[in-house]
Amino acid sequence: MKIGKYQLHTILSSYFGLDGGAMFGIIPKPLWEKTNPADEVNRVTLATRNLLLISDSRKILIDTGMGNKWDDKSKNIYRIDTKLDLELALEQSGIKAEDITDVLLTHLHFDHTGGSTKIVDGKLIPTFPNARYHVQKQNFEWAMNPSDRDRGSYIKENFEPLANEGVLNLLTNTEFDDFISFEIINGHTFGQQMVKISDAVNTVLYCADLLPFVSHIRLPYIMAYDLQPLVTLSEKKKYLKKAVDENWILYFGHDPEYAAVTLKQSDKGIVQDKVFVDLI
Repeated sequence: MKIGKYQLHTILSSYFGLDGGAMFGIIPKPLWEKTNPADEVNRVTLATRNLLLISDSRKILIDTGMGNKWDDKSKNIYRIDTKLDLELALEQSGIKAEDITDVLLTHLHFDHTGGSTKIVDGKLIPTFPNARYHVQKQNFEWAMNPSDRDRGSYIKENFEPLANEGVLNLLTNTEFDDFISFEIINGHTFGQQMVKISDAVNTVLYCADLLPFVSHIRLPYIMAYDLQPLVTLSEKKKYLKKAVDENWILYFGHDPEYAAVTLKQSDKGIVQDKVFVDLI
């Protein structure tokens, strides 16, 4: 798919597992397991599906997935698929780490920025040496001083080295260029930025953790991880309606099967319409 000056490419960088109850909040397991079956310890499968935007002058990566800095205990807890790797996935699309000019981080949770840094000769360095990393200032400030409730989601080795190296751009605005802008949401965490890529014909919204799975289109399906679930509910109503009214394509960073959908209004509310395993 091409939007404006950008060609869009899906980059599948890993799979991992999280507790199904945490992923669906108050929804009973007999309902959510119809679409997201759990393993023997109740974990459902998540992808880290990143988005690569290529123009004549820029190669932009949205989010960086889990990374490969995990110890064996964490790999077991999160059931991380170690056969997949962000840099390898990029290379399969003909892109080297040094080619990336910009990284747009929706927020600084470990499954969205884990691949932003790597260990070389015992030192943490930016994975993409020629890139500027962009995140909302509000989210960075929260990540540096999170609450006791969400401290485990913000692992500073993933983003603090970016600030120390001077490559982290703290945003206070919502415009990136003529075709890329940000929608700021605060239900999941504070200062999360969804990335909207649009021109006069098409709009793709990278939903990040507002809608992890296609099944989260249902309004009550809200993660227990969200700091402000009622704010999430309000945000879902707002953006699902806009997606229907303006015929947006919603891009899912975590759904293990589907990359994107369009929506339609039905007698049961807003539901998925067309489903895409990739953007083509």
